[in-house]
Amino acid sequence: MFVVDSQVHIWKEETPDRPWVPGARERIRLNGHREDPFSYEECLALMDEAGVNRALILPPSWEGDRIDYALEACEAHPDRFGIMARIPQNKPLEGAAMLRDFAQNPYVKGTRLTFHRPIDRNWMIDGTNDWYWPLAEELNIPTMVHAPIWKAELGRIAARHPGLKIIIDHMGIMARCVDDAIGYWVQETADLHEHPNIYVKVSALPGYSTRPFPNLNIEKYVREMVDKMGPRRCFWGTDITRLLGHGLSYVETIEQFTKHFDFTPEELEYIMGRGICEVLDWPISK
Repeated sequence: MFVVDSQVHIWKEETPDRPWVPGARERIRLNGHREDPFSYEECLALMDEAGVNRALILPPSWEGDRIDYALEACEAHPDRFGIMARIPQNKPLEGAAMLRDFAQNPYVKGTRLTFHRPIDRNWMIDGTNDWYWPLAEELNIPTMVHAPIWKAELGRIAARHPGLKIIIDHMGIMARCVDDAIGYWVQETADLHEHPNIYVKVSALPGYSTRPFPNLNIEKYVREMVDKMGPRRCFWGTDITRLLGHGLSYVETIEQFTKHFDFTPEELEYIMGRGICEVLDWPISK
């Protein structure tokens, strides 16, 4: 089985020449990420140990919109890493220029937008991000979106831009919701299945359960998502630097799906890697 992690963050230490955005360290602690740097070399070693063929790097929000370290990782290991790049969502001219560059960069597989922090939460509905959707559709740039509270709005965007592939992060679950409290958010996301250009990451799941691994109490919500969206539109991922803080190994995050959750081999083929590769036009190596 070809395994692709749909979300990892890598980053360097904060320095005067590489400052983080204000308040970033507090947000890292709040969201359960480790504070120490996570290099692509360390990430690659964990991937090799677990049998992960590829990973998509989502440059972390605490480093701002820079993607230089992600590009370094891809240049060193082009067969193992791809990038879902950040852009300055509130700067249309700068963002549009970056999008056009990204469309020509083989390492950039798409972008990732966020609408969950105080600074960007309303950008989807106040016009700030309106410039992005038609241009991304024109340039055929798949877009990961973290926007738990804007499901209906995402559905309308998907309907207006049918050529734009929208990939929803973490089943659309609101941060710090756990156990049965995730059911509302999962249902909201699963109900978007009527839009064929919407996809979902079934990612970072152990962080949404207070029960011991393998977190069987939330399996029914993952099953609901896969049943409604279909396995070709659901993508496994870890957000590994958050899960390491829960005492989990990379291997366990894979085995949660392959050994403990009740999926068929045919479903797992798409969920664990083939689906995301097809959506991103990232051919699987023979």
